[in-house]
Amino acid sequence: MSTAAGPGHAETDRGDKGGVRTALAGLTTRGRSFLAAGVAAAVCAYVLGQSDLLRVGLLLAVLPLVCATVLYRTRYRVAGSRRLSPARVSAGAEARVHLRMDNVSRLPTGLLMLQDRVPYVLGPRPRFVLDRVEAGGRREVSYRVRSDLRGRYPLGPLQLRLTDPFGMCELTRSFSTYDTLTVIPRVEPLPPVRFSGEAKGYGDGRQRSLALAGEDDVIPRGYRYGDDLRRVHWRSTARYGELMVRREEQPQRSRCTVLLDTRGIAFRGAGPDSAFEWAVGGAASVLVHMLERGFSVRLLTDTGSSVPGEGADGFAGASQESADAAGLMMDTLAVIDHSDGTGLSRAYDVLRGGNEGLLVAFFGDLDEEQATVAAKMRQRSGGALAFVLDSEAWRREPTDVPGPLDGNEERLRMLREAGWTVVSVPRGASLHDLWRQADRERTGIVAAGGASGGEGR
Repeated sequence: MSTAAGPGHAETDRGDKGGVRTALAGLTTRGRSFLAAGVAAAVCAYVLGQSDLLRVGLLLAVLPLVCATVLYRTRYRVAGSRRLSPARVSAGAEARVHLRMDNVSRLPTGLLMLQDRVPYVLGPRPRFVLDRVEAGGRREVSYRVRSDLRGRYPLGPLQLRLTDPFGMCELTRSFSTYDTLTVIPRVEPLPPVRFSGEAKGYGDGRQRSLALAGEDDVIPRGYRYGDDLRRVHWRSTARYGELMVRREEQPQRSRCTVLLDTRGIAFRGAGPDSAFEWAVGGAASVLVHMLERGFSVRLLTDTGSSVPGEGADGFAGASQESADAAGLMMDTLAVIDHSDGTGLSRAYDVLRGGNEGLLVAFFGDLDEEQATVAAKMRQRSGGALAFVLDSEAWRREPTDVPGPLDGNEERLRMLREAGWTVVSVPRGASLHDLWRQADRERTGIVAAGGASGGEGR
């Protein structure tokens, strides 16, 4: 069997090597049984001298051999393609895989059995039986895949199994290409709250300021087609002898850094319900939420690494590129795993370069040393919010009323004294509710201090 190559199509291995050996290897259980029965009948006929039995034996032995030879010599030209809808899906959601087979030869095909290879975490291996495909015809089938575990999963290659009308022989031909399904963390919609330290900018925190303070300090520029005539600066126009306008107001964009603790020693347990997976999903939710609000968003890990292609100020929200930025960060979080690091010092070195705006961190288990480093991070941000997960508490059996995080109260106190808004995360908690809880705790701290450190909502 051969194929026609084209955009989005795969080519199969013709399997010309091997000759008779390849054909005989494709004999089914029925074909092998017929062959064995024919040989046995022929031997018995020779011993007993029964010519009629010899003819029956020869017929039984020759039939599977003829079927294998005809099937092997058949040359179908079939093109196959695969389409994922969508190619990026959240954990726990379903994606549909569409398969298309085109017969580009001048001869109709026989019965085709189509099989696609998928990882076991996506479900059972899909199999389809395609009836005779006419010359120039096509067949389309689809199946669904679903995974509760994020990651990148290869789909393919496609396999075609050819069989003869008597079911004596089956030959398998594999296509050479495959596609990749990306399963990203679950993203939970968050309510629009305002935390201390959010710089004014686009989104809910819009403010525009002039580049220079007074009228005498205005630096004009030449008039451009389309400029508003109300922005004409007449004094400069008279001075330079050409039409001059005031410079545009310079926008200030809010910035947010999401810090994800990926240390292997900080999280215990595995699976979709583990503390680490909750932290990854929480980081994804905050990143998307801040991008939608127009923030410049940056993803940072304990190793000091960020998303490839990220700018100095992170990815800008409220722009045409925000969807691509969100997709790039989701692809990074889809494959992120535990690091071999033991501390947060590398992340602190990245943060101490200047004011990072709002800092949202997802921490695992913190010892005294790492809690001290985390407390220092607050000095490098306009506002800081920490979600702290006790992985040991997540490994225990869930109770009706979650208890306090034993052994972590001293660490949480250190972060609060440094100015963090700290929320301890019980097992199975909803980030939506914890997000509101963090806003209430921040409001309570401001009220206790007698001054508001945030902006009015």
